[in-house]
Amino acid sequence: MASIEKRISKSGERTYHITVCAGYGLDGKKVRRRTTYKPDANMSDKQADKAAQKEAFRFEQQLEQGYVVEDNQRFQEYAEYVLELKLRNGLKRSTYERYLTLLPKINEAIGTMRLRDIRPMHLNNFYGQLSKPGVRTASSKAVATKDIEPILKKMKLSKSALAKDAGVSPQVITAICRKQPVLKKAGEAVAKVLGKDYSKLFRTEVDQTPLSTKTVLEYHRLTCAILSQAEKEMLVPYNAAKKATPPKAQQKDVNYFQPMQICDILDALEGEPLKWQLITHLLMITGARRGEIAGLKWSKFDMEKRRLKVDTALLNSTKIGIYETTTKTSNQRYIPLPEETFALLKRYRVSQMELQIANGDRWVHTDYVFTKSDGSPIGPDTITQWLAKFSKRKGLPHINPHAFRHTAASVLISQGTDVVTVSKMLGHAKVSTTEDIYSHVIEESKQQASNALAEVYFRRKAAEN
Repeated sequence: MASIEKRISKSGERTYHITVCAGYGLDGKKVRRRTTYKPDANMSDKQADKAAQKEAFRFEQQLEQGYVVEDNQRFQEYAEYVLELKLRNGLKRSTYERYLTLLPKINEAIGTMRLRDIRPMHLNNFYGQLSKPGVRTASSKAVATKDIEPILKKMKLSKSALAKDAGVSPQVITAICRKQPVLKKAGEAVAKVLGKDYSKLFRTEVDQTPLSTKTVLEYHRLTCAILSQAEKEMLVPYNAAKKATPPKAQQKDVNYFQPMQICDILDALEGEPLKWQLITHLLMITGARRGEIAGLKWSKFDMEKRRLKVDTALLNSTKIGIYETTTKTSNQRYIPLPEETFALLKRYRVSQMELQIANGDRWVHTDYVFTKSDGSPIGPDTITQWLAKFSKRKGLPHINPHAFRHTAASVLISQGTDVVTVSKMLGHAKVSTTEDIYSHVIEESKQQASNALAEVYFRRKAAEN
């Protein structure tokens, strides 16, 4: 039976301290669980007493059902525990690092709240705040107002050394020297290394556009995952995020190339280095992700069966640099390849061996297909950057690697390939993912099939008459 102690502060605020005996510990002493209930100020004393009794009954029921109700368990501390737990249990590093960028804003909203106090209303208010202008404080940009290179020359400091000391990538330093916008925290780190006042080297550009629905849903999913673990560990009776109302996901138009655009890209590739011809060729023919292309190894090509095994990917981390991991869905798949692909592979293999001989002892021996000039692997960002520069240099529409993936899927579906086969080729975890992304292409394919049936059943007969 719960005991209830009513207390009234000097200001007249009422609180009820509820204590429940939860059995005996290993030392034979009673284990007592406590919670505090604060009634609404508008309640009468009789209403408040009755509400406190209901709260005591609910609290007692939770304990009987096995819930470990810890009044001092705050969301912020628990979230750190959950992320570390997920990382130990196989969470991909790229996902983990993305979660770390999302967590500070969640903590601003509910970090100091006790887990058991979080309600769907709190989360709905949070999602609403995320959708308002001016929320992108963390993505404020720094733009150099002075030439950085003369400062480096005076300090006898190289760009690579500055990047290392500031904890940013060399590309960030290049962008700063070109007076291109970078994250504000990167500008602050560079100013600190140079021993200069940030405001004297940079100006800050603040993005006032609200977060996209996709990003708001990312915040929702992370909050939901953390509270789901709390529910699993019986720290809360239910997951408040599952009862909240996040914005509905918006169907985004798939970016893919028309056949004529593919022909233009292929024509423009002639004369480009073999490595980049092959990378673009594989993006087109396999529909693989850019990280999977960067992570390809020679041992994954089966010359006899004319196919490619895709089971790894290279990703780039701001903390550990380029690293190898499994595919996005941690699955492996085999993709059949045409003769044209293997012909290009053979030509490229010869050129890579010549480069290896020219480097001698400087060559880094790996099995990766695509490497830097010294044999070390390239990162997925390198592919994106080259394609962007290539398309601009050749006067083509902007090319991003993922557009080739969408194009491959669209072509396969429009040519009558069943969705299950397309899904396996792309490496989707579920066929429903493929159906959702390419629903418009599937519908067009169904219409073509319907027209084909009509052509056979009805129109041919009408033509004969």
